[in-house]
Amino acid sequence: MEPDKSPNTLTKAERLYLRDEIKDLFSNGKSFITYPLRVVYLLSDTPLQGVRCRIMVAVPKKRFKRAVKRNRIKRLIRESYRKNKHSWIAYLENNNKFAKVAFTMVGENLPDYKTIENAIKKTLYKIETQTLE
Repeated sequence: MEPDKSPNTLTKAERLYLRDEIKDLFSNGKSFITYPLRVVYLLSDTPLQGVRCRIMVAVPKKRFKRAVKRNRIKRLIRESYRKNKHSWIAYLENNNKFAKVAFTMVGENLPDYKTIENAIKKTLYKIETQTLE
């Protein structure tokens, strides 16, 4: 018996990793800060291969010297996005849009999960409301 694919996943297709796509995002995208995250996003009508949204997470070595801390923060951001992406994906489908989003840590201290989750929720809501204007 094959296990069901859970919709609560973050697949390879949903990750933004190609150099040209990242360059396009940072050169043409809009940005804002929802502390402790800086968000750069780009909405478009051109389809991404099989997904509505691709994300990338960055934590600067300048602020967090230890790889353990950087990896922990990246894990928290990815987990929070994974759990809260459903309304965001539904919004994109309803408006027939595709998105690329980059989350960069700008805070100085190691955040807890609740802080990151609140920032992710505010971020996704803010992108939705900015695009309606």
